Amino acid sequence: MAENRIDSLSGAILAGLSCACPRCGRGKLFVGFVTLRPRCEVCGLDYSFADSGDGPAVFIMFLAGFIVVGAALITEVLYQPPYWVHAALWLPLILIVTLGPLRPMKGLMIALQYHHKAHEGRFGK
Repeated sequence: MAENRIDSLSGAILAGLSCACPRCGRGKLFVGFVTLRPRCEVCGLDYSFADSGDGPAVFIMFLAGFIVVGAALITEVLYQPPYWVHAALWLPLILIVTLGPLRPMKGLMIALQYHHKAHEGRFGK
């Protein structure tokens, strides 16, 4: 199979954010919302090296918490709305700022792992 390799960091970042294969940039990375495919259907790259763990989710939770709590506090101080208004405003925002970037961030983490040849740490010999 002909392979178009992504050798630059910017190419790896773009492939990761677009949820594409970190080696060829054409194959899809996920089979479900965040379920990783076993391998690339275009270049055949085995995705068993990829383990993003909870890194993307934790980063997004910190960022989303900052955005939502900050906005809720500002709204409360300026307008003092009833609790149902808070629920109507912040529940959809929480879903948008947590679920929206989760897939691209996981793709980015996997692409950066591939680009930098990151491996799981080993103790001993």
